Amino acid sequence: MPDPARTRMDALRLVRPELLDLLGYEPIEPVDVLAEELGLPADQIVKLDGNENPYGPSPRVKDALADFDLYHIYPDPEQRRVRQALAGYLGLDSEHIVVGNGSDELLELIACLFLSAGDVAVNCVPTFGMYAFVCEIRGARVVEVPRREDFSLDVAAVQEAARGGAKVVFIASPNNPSGNIISAAELEALLSTGVLVVVDEAYVEFSDRSFVGLVPQQDNLIVLRTFSKWAGLAGLRAGYGAFPKGIAALMRKVKMPYNMNVAAQVAILASLEDREMLQQRVQAIVRERERLSEELAAVPFLRGFPSEANFILYRSQGIDASELWRRLRQQGIFVRHFDTPGVRDCIRITVGKPEHTDRLLAALKEIGGSLAP
Repeated sequence: MPDPARTRMDALRLVRPELLDLLGYEPIEPVDVLAEELGLPADQIVKLDGNENPYGPSPRVKDALADFDLYHIYPDPEQRRVRQALAGYLGLDSEHIVVGNGSDELLELIACLFLSAGDVAVNCVPTFGMYAFVCEIRGARVVEVPRREDFSLDVAAVQEAARGGAKVVFIASPNNPSGNIISAAELEALLSTGVLVVVDEAYVEFSDRSFVGLVPQQDNLIVLRTFSKWAGLAGLRAGYGAFPKGIAALMRKVKMPYNMNVAAQVAILASLEDREMLQQRVQAIVRERERLSEELAAVPFLRGFPSEANFILYRSQGIDASELWRRLRQQGIFVRHFDTPGVRDCIRITVGKPEHTDRLLAALKEIGGSLAP
């Protein structure tokens, strides 16, 4: 009999060597895991670390999922009804639309379609970690272009990097974790380089500027969207994107045939039927974002950045950001801290319900009192 330990070691030698030391994407933990770690009831956890919608999905989603009776049948591999409904929502032809198991899957498919080992992608950091992750898994080289101090794009530097042999540029608007958007002029400048520009609009419903309508006129523009944030479907992984028709057709060819499950498809259709109510919730989050911004402006050890998303980034002053994260965590309040260049001294706070803001304010007041001389 072969030695199992030796067999495992031999198998690892077959792995692509660059993946052995790959730093994985650091996800957030669910409420039940966090509650167990702290020994607190789940209803005492204030989860402001994942940019999730605190109001959850539309009640129509819950009813539609309960009434659906074809869970034993494979879903439509072409997602025809979903794509047609999304076409109406976006004002585009359904042939432009590809859906995915979250927009993360679409990012992976874009990397699959365009990037081979050694190809170059441009990433504007700090930003969403998944862009670099999907490129590195493909063996592509990621050129990082730092954002300015206020997290705006250094457009000239991005253009220079793009024209230096890159195939893809990734841009989030609003950007995660900073919450700022790009202008039409900035996008036009990037498109003029001729490289593929992927604009991730995961948080666009909390903003007032989308570029999705430009896709039919631009051969090198992709715009990604999701139902995770505005529609409260993060747990169902319901993402989609608008692509030039030729690229969309290829994306549908290389994706897994049943990549979006029936529950996600049912939930998307029900959400789009209840857009008015969901938009009211979006507006409630935007109002709470403004309240949070105003309240935290008075906290002397935090400096906030303007946001058009459902979160706000704060630079910690006078207390280490990781220590602030730890002390909030001890009180059952979870915010996001990034151990990455440009935001190591920052925390990102998801906008919750008013009672979540109240808990956060009380905790920060207590922390502030302990910092007083």
